Formats: sequence, C-alpha cells, structure tokens
Amino acid sequence: MTAELPADTLALRHHRPFLAFWFARVFTTGGFQMLSVAIGWQIYALTGSALDLGLVGLVQFLPRVLLVLVTGDVADRFDRRRVLGVSLLVQAAVAFWLAAGSAGLSVSRELIFFLAAVIGTARSFDMPTMQALLPNVVPSKLLAPAIAAAASATEAATIIAPALGGFLYAAGAPVAYGVGTVVYLIAAVLVLNISARPQTPRDEKMTLDSLFAGVRFIKSRPDILGAISLDLFAVLLGGATALLPVYARDILHTGPWGLGLLRSAPALGALAMSAWLIRHPIRRRVGRVMFAAVGVFGVATVVFGVSTSFWLSMVSLVVLGASDMVSVVIRASFVQLETPDAMRGRVGSVNSLFIGASNQLGEFESGATAALMGTVPAVVAGGLGTLAVVAIWMRLFPSLARRDRLSGPE
Repeated sequence: MTAELPADTLALRHHRPFLAFWFARVFTTGGFQMLSVAIGWQIYALTGSALDLGLVGLVQFLPRVLLVLVTGDVADRFDRRRVLGVSLLVQAAVAFWLAAGSAGLSVSRELIFFLAAVIGTARSFDMPTMQALLPNVVPSKLLAPAIAAAASATEAATIIAPALGGFLYAAGAPVAYGVGTVVYLIAAVLVLNISARPQTPRDEKMTLDSLFAGVRFIKSRPDILGAISLDLFAVLLGGATALLPVYARDILHTGPWGLGLLRSAPALGALAMSAWLIRHPIRRRVGRVMFAAVGVFGVATVVFGVSTSFWLSMVSLVVLGASDMVSVVIRASFVQLETPDAMRGRVGSVNSLFIGASNQLGEFESGATAALMGTVPAVVAGGLGTLAVVAIWMRLFPSLARRDRLSGPE
C-alpha cells in the first residue's frame, strides 16, 4: 500500500519537522476547543445568560481586530517558533488559572471575560504566525499537500476535542481546565522544538509604514486580494451554522444528538477532503477549481436550506465542508507561495482577520436575516448570494479565474 502513495505524501510522512508541526497544530486546536467548551458551560452555569455566551466570543475576537497589524509584524520580525511558544504558554497559564480558581470556587463572570480576552489576545498571534511558519518547515514543492495535512489536523481536533472537553467537564471544571493546561504545554514544547529554515531577517524599526506593508502588498496583488475577499464574502453570506439549533429542533425535528451530528458534519467533510488532497494535490487549473468549489459550497447551502430530511441535511453539510476545504487549501497554498518570507506574517495577519470576520459576522448575518425573513429564506438567500459572489468575482478578478498553477519561488 505504501508504494502506491504519491511521492509528496511519502515525503511528508517521513518529514520529522512537519510531523512535529502537525501534532503541535492538533494540540493547539484541541486545547482551545476544550477550553471553549468548559468556559461556555461555566459562564452559562454562573449567569444563565445566552448574551454572556455571545460576549465571550466577542471579547476573544476584538483583540484580533485591534492587533491585526501588530501580530503580523511580530511574526515577521521575531523567531516564529518562539512567538507561537509564548502564545501557547500564555494560554496554558490561563487554563491553569481557571483550574485553580474553579477548585477554589473563586471564578466569577468578570474573571472569565477577562481571561477570555487574554486568550483572544494570545490567539491573535497564533494563526498568522503558524501560517507563516509552515513554509519554513517544508520545501515549496510540498507546501500544498502540507497545507492540506495541516488542515486535517485542525479538523480532527475540532471533531474530537469538544466532546472530550464536555466529558472532562462532567468530572469537574478543574479536571477539564487541568487537562487543557497539559495539552497547551505539550503544544508549546512541540512548537519550540520544530526544526525550521531561518526566516528572512528584518532589522528595520517597527513603524507605521512597516505595519501597513501587508495591506499594501495584498492590494498590489490582484490574485491574492481576490482569493481572500472571495472567501470573506462567500462565507459571510453562505454561513448557516449559527442556525443549526433552529433547523435541528423546528425543521428537522431532532434532538440534541441530531444537533451534535449536524455540527460535526462540515468538519467530517473537510477532514475527508483534506485526506484526499494530501494524496492528490491540485496542480493545474487551480483558479477554476477554487471558484467551482465555492460554487458547490453555495449550492450545498441552498440544498441544506430547503431540506426537511435529516440525512439529506447531513449530506449537504458534509459536501459544504469538503468544498470549503478545497477552496481553503488552494487559497492558502498560492498566497503563501506568492508572498515573500519577510512578508508572510503581515499578510497572514490580514488574512486571518478576513477569516475571523467572515465567520463571526457570518453568524451575525445569518441570525439577523433569519429574524427578518425567516430561517429557510435566510439560508437559501445566503447560498444564492454565494453563487452571485462567485460570478461577480470571476469578472472582477479574471487572472485569478484563469490561474493554472500554484506558482512561486523555490
């Protein structure tokens, strides 16, 4: 069986620095997912307020907006492994604080909000730094399958860690937070011991001009701007996950178990597609494939919106997650390949803000339009809006639509 695997896949399997990176990403995502479940349960137990649940997410997202320019510059200026290591150690300290506070029954609503903001600040450095680090870990010819494999680590942790976090919380909040502390520490040790090529040094001072360099670079590259903005508007309009509780109870007439399956379906599709892309990287007609994948995402959203069958809804969500993964891997691959190493942190920081904004604002948009026109019309309109974005973006960014290869310097 091993002899039948593509050379790229075999190379990744035996690439020790990448394996360390992959496991670090599993533990990083797993630690956050476990912590999120525990914090959600605890804040709701303390206050009984759904608004407070939303505020926890908001206070974690705001630092990403406020620090978007700084985090990218830090990722380009300092050793990316150390930046990630410090971020993970800060999150481990937060988990330990919550474990000790829960054991002593001294955790308050205000303390949770404060610590959630600390987590959000630390995580603001995670995504751009980890994105910028990967090209220093693997050669450029392995970058596309490496991005797919790294995405599979995130999806696997997203499927497993929330359930594990809930199980541990049932044994007590200190247990869940304590295990989360250990998970973060393991991630930090893995990151700090990754063997990577030296990044391009930057000795110039941090100035307003250097902070905005990533924004200017993206504006000067139509293909990169088109790909990042395509993801922003497609997910912003097509995101229906915020309405899954409504579908589970009122439309599909299932219970909490059904809601859990619906929530896991996109991640299952994404995980399966990432496994396929590791073995079969997309090398030709990447622009057309990316636009087609976003189009399938929109169609799957429409099918989910009109479905009254639980299993059809499950299948449409799996397809939705799989098509989104194709778009993610193509976009991330050529953005990394077309961005000089000295700029990858700042470009990745802007990209991570777009991704966070599309997810967070997409949930708000889904809720607002559902309140205005009803749940089913809102989801269907969002899917149709995604298809419209695909058509418009193909005309606005014709070079992106015609792009053939994931080109870039070696």
